[in-house]
Amino acid sequence: MTRTSFLLGVLFLGVFCEPVSADQTQEKKPVKRVPSPPLVAITDRPGLPRVLLIGDSISIGYTLPVRELLKDQANVHRIPTNGGPTITGLREIDKWLGDKPWDVIHFNWGLHDLKYMDDNGGRVEPEVGRIQVPLDDYEKNLKQLTQRLKQTGAKLIWCSTTPVPDGSAARIADDELKYNDVAAKIMAEEGVEIDDLYAFAKPKMNEIGLEANVHYSPAGYAVLAQQVASTIEKSLPSK
Repeated sequence: MTRTSFLLGVLFLGVFCEPVSADQTQEKKPVKRVPSPPLVAITDRPGLPRVLLIGDSISIGYTLPVRELLKDQANVHRIPTNGGPTITGLREIDKWLGDKPWDVIHFNWGLHDLKYMDDNGGRVEPEVGRIQVPLDDYEKNLKQLTQRLKQTGAKLIWCSTTPVPDGSAARIADDELKYNDVAAKIMAEEGVEIDDLYAFAKPKMNEIGLEANVHYSPAGYAVLAQQVASTIEKSLPSK
């Protein structure tokens, strides 16, 4: 290599190759996500009964107002995530229950079971997908989950699946009726009380729900919370 070629090479490196800074040589730390307020663990107030909410995003929406309504009567916990379908429940239930006793468990699965999915697990419209957990599997899964929850010795309250409005993404309106019927049969067999949130919400959907959406307005979640808190309150152990 001639001296000229060498100098040209050095010039090329100096112009087109940026120096590596100290920051670039350090490994980037992963960004820690802060959980939404309903999913943050709470500290028990001594002397109050312990309540656990299990459910999907509908239960996430009413967690904080239920906690506020019962703040002087119970420690209202919830699972630290969206409960998803019953297949997720079966996989996670032991972890969610933990090793501390529960006095009341208010639980639901359904909206994710009846959701339509593609082969890669993505949400799709019913005409091109398959239902995530068919009704027969839902029945077997929910029965197994209910029997597991009974082992805690807690007072159990099944919360019926809330309405699916026309046009809701990846769901068919009124499918929830079939799933609720199956759940009601299981709860009758297992002697579990039912909080019929479906019947409570259905006539109020124009006021509390969102158009073509299974979710609710903030004011709507506050209304649902009144029903849930009232049902739980009646099941709390006497002081």
